[in-house]
Amino acid sequence: MIKKTAGERRRLDIVTLIKYGKVLIFVLLVAAEIVLAAVSRNIRYGNVAALWVILPVEVVLMVENAIKLWALRSFRQKIFCYVLDTLLLLVLTFFSSGELISILYIIILSEFYLSQEKLSGSIAMGVCSVFLFLVMKWLSNAFSERPIGVLTLVSDAFSDLLILALHFLIINFALQVFRKDLEIDEQMEELNKRNRELREAYEKIKEVTALEERQRIAKEIHDTAGHSITTVIMQTEAAKLAIERDPADARRKIVAANLQAKHALEELREGVHLLSDQREHNFLRDDLLNIVHESTDGTDIAIRYDVDEISLCEAKHRFFCNALKEGISNGLRHGGATAFYFELKETGNEIRFLLSDNGCGTSLSALKAGFGLKGMLSHAESFGGSVSFETEEGDGFELRITLPADVREKREGKG
Repeated sequence: MIKKTAGERRRLDIVTLIKYGKVLIFVLLVAAEIVLAAVSRNIRYGNVAALWVILPVEVVLMVENAIKLWALRSFRQKIFCYVLDTLLLLVLTFFSSGELISILYIIILSEFYLSQEKLSGSIAMGVCSVFLFLVMKWLSNAFSERPIGVLTLVSDAFSDLLILALHFLIINFALQVFRKDLEIDEQMEELNKRNRELREAYEKIKEVTALEERQRIAKEIHDTAGHSITTVIMQTEAAKLAIERDPADARRKIVAANLQAKHALEELREGVHLLSDQREHNFLRDDLLNIVHESTDGTDIAIRYDVDEISLCEAKHRFFCNALKEGISNGLRHGGATAFYFELKETGNEIRFLLSDNGCGTSLSALKAGFGLKGMLSHAESFGGSVSFETEEGDGFELRITLPADVREKREGKG
């Protein structure tokens, strides 16, 4: 079973109200005409009994209202009927001396008020009806040789005028409240619809964002860990060839390969944690020092460091960790470095990263940014930062990275 919204239920209530309201208006109209005919049976104008005029007029009024209620739909189609209603009521007002005629006015005006959307139209019709009612009542008295003054006329018709005024106020106030309530319901329904659409759009964005993040992490695992494992294989192969010719060089290659393998394993673990949304949120300084200690434990490598405690977003956090791993691996693999100096400082609105080694270095003209360095450059630019290298043959290698700082509280520490 389909559940209806509040607006649909309200519209169904309106349809039901209109359906039974039309029947009620028509029944009241017929009953009022019967009562009016009964109380006017003794009224005569000269030799003509008023009943001979009242009865045909009431029949026309009844038929015309039946057509208006059930055959015509729009207000424009009903305009002629409202004009005819007015003329017929004026005739009845004249020939009945106005007795009980206000009841007919109320019935006819009720249907008009229900059909009129603007309050100004209802006010105009109400005022016009009261004016014409008073005019025809005065004419009725004048033709029956009972002319009366304006004050007497108003006093005589006071009860009818009071009924018409109360009817106007009550029904139009009720209609205005009902229409405002309906308007609020429609606005709330539209608001709920928009909220549902926003929630659906938000869920889709979440799905797309999660998919893009997973794809990015998968690519990062492929690029970094895959590159590291390839390097390990190449270094171990080179160590096998050099083990008899140059045991010291072979040992250095094995140490570098071992360190590269550790980094690759760490990158794979981090990628798995990111994909499963179970990443441990460590401090940046702690993660960087873990990389330093991992690189020096069980090796002859020496790394001095001066690292501030800096809070950064996860993407920058990951970038600096990967940059340190890549810098150490490159120094060992390409420069034959045995000692490093690492520094991470927050200066003003910038984070400054420095990694230098005592390797063999190379000339800047001969430096070709490999896969890792190219990735480092593109990542830094995506954060609005920069990467620079300083090196000379026989004088080591220096890597500098500058990124915009996140405005966070910092904690400094030195090693």
